[in-house]
Amino acid sequence: MNLTITSTETNPLFKRREIEFRVEEPSTPSRSSVRLELAVKLRVELNQVYIREMKTRSGTRTTLGVAHIYEDPETALRVEPKHIIERNMSAVVPKPENKKTEGSEEEEK
Repeated sequence: MNLTITSTETNPLFKRREIEFRVEEPSTPSRSSVRLELAVKLRVELNQVYIREMKTRSGTRTTLGVAHIYEDPETALRVEPKHIIERNMSAVVPKPENKKTEGSEEEEK
């Protein structure tokens, strides 16, 4: 993945950096892979990185996006909207599957 940071602004009020980036990739990259790549490139923990937006224009290999890099993970949880937190967390932690309980297996026999 070829990730390039196009601009960086510091927002001292929210204790974060606001990053604009560009990814050159044959297909649209996943949110989790971009988030991980940003964390490695900026040398921060994964729980400090929140991708706000990613857009791939039709017919191109370029994805443009915006991410917020927080100094403190607790600040991120207070500041970021709930749907952004869920999008970024769901990309990392798989949702639990519905498993049959032991009682329901006995009923099927």
